Amino acid sequence: MPPANGKKGKKGGATKAAAPEEDFDAILAEMALADKQTAAKEPKAGNAKAGAKKGANGAAAPEVSKASWEAEIAAMKPIDEQFPDGKYPHSKDETPYYLKGKDGRVATDRESNEEKKALDASYEETWQDYRRSAEAHRQVRQYVKSWIKPGMTMIEICERLETTSRRLIKEQGLEAGLAFPTGCSLNHCAAHYTPNAGDTTVLQYGDVCKIDYGIHVRGRLIDSAFTVHFDPKFDPLVEAVREATNAGIKESGIDVRLCDVGEIVEEVMTSHEVELDGKTYVVKPIRNLNGHSIAQYRIHAGKTVPIVKGGEQTKMEENEIYAIETFGSTGKGYVHDDMETSHYMKNFELADEKIPLRLQKSKGLLGLIDKNFSTLAFCRRWIDRLGETKYLMALKDLCDKGIVDPYPPLCDVKGCYTAQWEHTILMRPTVKEVVSRGDDY
Repeated sequence: MPPANGKKGKKGGATKAAAPEEDFDAILAEMALADKQTAAKEPKAGNAKAGAKKGANGAAAPEVSKASWEAEIAAMKPIDEQFPDGKYPHSKDETPYYLKGKDGRVATDRESNEEKKALDASYEETWQDYRRSAEAHRQVRQYVKSWIKPGMTMIEICERLETTSRRLIKEQGLEAGLAFPTGCSLNHCAAHYTPNAGDTTVLQYGDVCKIDYGIHVRGRLIDSAFTVHFDPKFDPLVEAVREATNAGIKESGIDVRLCDVGEIVEEVMTSHEVELDGKTYVVKPIRNLNGHSIAQYRIHAGKTVPIVKGGEQTKMEENEIYAIETFGSTGKGYVHDDMETSHYMKNFELADEKIPLRLQKSKGLLGLIDKNFSTLAFCRRWIDRLGETKYLMALKDLCDKGIVDPYPPLCDVKGCYTAQWEHTILMRPTVKEVVSRGDDY
């Protein structure tokens, strides 16, 4: 889940005076009517207008009932029950750190250093939490790839994926669960799109869909993403971004400057071209999207990892956690806020401050957010799932006061295509562990 160059979503300008309490019911009744009218519209193809619910060959996509897949997921064994000894699989991608020297890249002695080994061992509980989250992420995406196809609505895809994540991680309040909403951004939309209630968007054969979701144990979260497409003409675009992400991961390490990671990512990505409908495009990195550091219960912990040259000179440090993600585009390589907001997150800097709220509805919603999400990102569907209704004005009030930040979808120019790949890496004292790495990517 990317920060937009470290920048938060729009807050709608200066804080406006709240409407009188007695006016809320009338306002919300109008909103409810608008939602019903939206839901009554035909399904949309991608983020555009309606199309029939068809598969790749034009035939109707076979339906799988919700009850059927819910039963299938309920039969899955949670990760902690699969590994009852609490020893979760290490990543297959653990590599030593390297330093640039006169004779090229020379391995450091961190793996054999007794002090570093002892320090690494002292963090074992932390690493195990990350590995449990990572194993859940791997198994979820393996399952998702077995059934995701054209003709499904984006809400169906997200609900099935999230139900699987909740089951495998054995969701338990803030102790374990979903780290942020499932991103399923389509085509020119690069990030931060998940459907709100009433969204009837349907996945199409010609779509490029970025699946970006997170799972956590005790706030130690995995942020990893992959791109789904069905038309092979998009292979070069998707592969360019995958290679760039892997190059960024390879370059990353303790004492490596963030700008060096961005430089190698741009070099690799722009070496690729893709031909679409007779026109050739150089794959451009989206320059105002970045990777980022991660902390406990904090998806964006302060450092950004650029995907173009010329970034910060700041270095990566021991025991830091990073999401290395890259985005490639056939458009301008620059995103802007667009479409209806679905992602929200409590302002971490104000998490412990008591800001006075006049409206009871706002107080109630903030209590629900604190109890269920704390400083983790959430979406409107998740509030709906908790049984909350008529909360949109209260949510706007929290955003206007800076208590909650909105994160609108981030889009390049319409008509272009974007792709994304992402992994979470642990800067352990002895080795770099790409903890979310799997056999698939």
